[in-house]
Amino acid sequence: MDDSTNTGVRYDAAEGLARITLDRPPLNVLTTAMMRDLATALRRATEDDGVRVVRLDATGKAFSAGVDVGEHIGDQLPAMMESLADLFRAFEEVPQPVVAVVQGACLGGGLEVALGCDLTVASERATFGQPEIKLGVFAPPASVLLPRLIGERRAAGMLLLGETIDAAEAKRIGLVHEVLPAEGFDALASAWVGKLLALSGAALACAKWAIVATRSLPLRAAHERVHDIYRNDLMTTDDAHEGLRAFVEKRPPSWRHR
Repeated sequence: MDDSTNTGVRYDAAEGLARITLDRPPLNVLTTAMMRDLATALRRATEDDGVRVVRLDATGKAFSAGVDVGEHIGDQLPAMMESLADLFRAFEEVPQPVVAVVQGACLGGGLEVALGCDLTVASERATFGQPEIKLGVFAPPASVLLPRLIGERRAAGMLLLGETIDAAEAKRIGLVHEVLPAEGFDALASAWVGKLLALSGAALACAKWAIVATRSLPLRAAHERVHDIYRNDLMTTDDAHEGLRAFVEKRPPSWRHR
């Protein structure tokens, strides 16, 4: 099923994969309406029991050059900020792994969208940056997420200098999980995402929940919470027992994704 909005967000779901595409080429500049529709697409995937993995990518020469600067000004600002805040609430709600597939420029709000994802795979030609400081403003979601993902010192460098880094540097600092050749990138990225699709959807959801649920807890409380998730969520799934049995019986597992 393939649905699109007139704001530039496309949604397609098939065979366990929800593919959300930013489709406002060439730069996929994010408008308030586009961010609302992106949040709607994420919630659509959240509510679909058939979806095991979410892929977020873009058409055109850039993943996204950021949020429309004009919508930061005057009476447009409150609606833009609320749509931005709600978009990141939607990211928090997604139980499935979300993979950002990045080609070209991934800047400003575009990088913040990638930060909202769990994993990022990038073309060797991709670039990343938070240039907002050069316009006299700062990046709200990135100010929260970047320090948690790459450390406060590295994040401060990106947020306070506003300089752009290439894909290799993004991988070195932990912003990107895999860098792939530009030639044949889409097929290579699909194969990379396919590694997730080959796993148990139930196990992936529990593993992601273990990360999210313990993120802000003190160490001992985090250990207690993750043990509870393991016993009472993961070990009540069919796939946990199938995977363990398959290992003992030296055969490939047959996932039921539940």
